Amino acid sequence: MKRSLFFLFIMGLLFSACLKDSVTEHYYFFRPVYHTKDEVRNNIKSGAPVSIQQTGKIVVKDNFVFLNEIDRGIHVINIADPAKPVNIAFIEIPGCVDIAINGVNLYADCYTDLVTLDISNPAMVSVKQFLPGVFPQRYYYGFTADTTKVITEWVMVDTVIDKKFEGTFAASGLLTTAFLSGPVANIGAQSFAVSSSGIAIAGSLTRFALQNNRMYTVSNSDLKVFNVTAPASPSFVSTIALTQGNIETIFPYKDKLFIGGQTGMFIYSASNPDNPQKEGQFIHARNCDPVIAEDKYAYVTLSTGSSCRGINNQLDVIDITNLNNPVLIKSYNLTSPRGLSKDGNVLLICDGKDGLKIFNAANPSQVSLIKQVTGFEPSDVICLQGTAITVAKDGLYFIDYSNPNNASVISKIQINKN
Repeated sequence: MKRSLFFLFIMGLLFSACLKDSVTEHYYFFRPVYHTKDEVRNNIKSGAPVSIQQTGKIVVKDNFVFLNEIDRGIHVINIADPAKPVNIAFIEIPGCVDIAINGVNLYADCYTDLVTLDISNPAMVSVKQFLPGVFPQRYYYGFTADTTKVITEWVMVDTVIDKKFEGTFAASGLLTTAFLSGPVANIGAQSFAVSSSGIAIAGSLTRFALQNNRMYTVSNSDLKVFNVTAPASPSFVSTIALTQGNIETIFPYKDKLFIGGQTGMFIYSASNPDNPQKEGQFIHARNCDPVIAEDKYAYVTLSTGSSCRGINNQLDVIDITNLNNPVLIKSYNLTSPRGLSKDGNVLLICDGKDGLKIFNAANPSQVSLIKQVTGFEPSDVICLQGTAITVAKDGLYFIDYSNPNNASVISKIQINKN
C-alpha cells in the first residue's frame, strides 16, 4: 500500500485558563511531487534559467560557474565578464548535492546515482551515463527507497482549521511536528589554469575530487573510488572505510588526498590510485574542517558551526613536510570561518558575518590581514585570476582582489527565496 510523504507543522499560542471556545490551528503541509525515474532522467538537460533559491557547492570551468542548488540541480552562469555575470541555464537534477568537472564531462549525484553529463555546450547539456546505487547513503531523508519514483520537489500547502475546544491550558508557545513516512525514490590548493582540456576549479567544501584519472568522493564515513579514464563513462572501483567518521571535505594535491573531518585533517596517499592508504593525520577538537594544501603547508579552518559543536574559530597552518607527522605552525583567531582559497601569497577565507577576509600568507608563521570585504556572509570561495567567486547566504558575489588592498564587490547574483 502506498502512502504519501509529508511534513506537518502545527503552530499556536496557548494561555493558562479554562476555555470553552473555538481554536484555530495553522498547518503547513510539505507535499512531495513524484516523477518516474525515466521522467527524471529524460528531463536532465539545460533548461531556461531560474532564480537561485539556495546556494550549494560551486565549480568553475572556462567562463562558466556551475552552482549547485541542493537537491534541485545546477545553475549555469556565464562569467566572461565577472562584473556582469549572466544566469544562462538550469539543469534539473533531483537529489544533487555535489559536482565535479572533468574536461567536457560533469559528474553529479542524483540521490543514490552518479550521473555524467556532456557540458561541451553548457547551454545544451546531455546525459552520457547513469551509475545506479553508488551512493546508498543518499536515500532521501533516510527513508526506504521506492524503486519506481523520484521526489523532484516539495510543495508547501498552507491550511487553517477551526475547532471547538474545551479544556485547560498551560501558558506556552507550541510547535509540534508530525512526520508521516512513505515511499521515497532511489534513482538509483586549487589549480588556476582553466582550459578546455579539462582543468576545473572546485570550492573547498567539495566532497568530489579528481586526480590521476580517478574521481574520489567522500561521505560521512567512506571514500569511494571511480575510474574516469574514459571520462564519459566512469566506473565504480571500490569503497574504503573512513573509520574517523564525520568526514566533510576532500582536497587533492599531487598524489595525496587531504580529507577534512570534524575531528581532524587526514592525509591519504593515492600512489596506488585505486586503493588510497592513510599516511598521516592532524587531530583537533571537534570542528567543521575545510582544508587546502600547497607545497609544504596545509591550511585548515575550524568553526563552531551548529552542526560541528566545536570550541574554536581559527585558521591552522600546518607543516606537512613529513606527511606521517604533520606539525602545527601557528593558529590565527577568526570569527566563524568556512571555505578558503589561495592564489600565490594571497589567502582568502570566508569568515561568517565578518565577510571575506584577504590575507598575506607569504610567511605561513606570520599570516596578516590585508583587507576585509563585509556586508555578506560567505561560505565558500574560489580564486580566479584576481576575481574571487564567493558563495553566500544571499547570493553569489564576485570580488575583485587583483589589488588586495582595494578589494571590493563588483557584482552579485541575488538569491530569491520563495
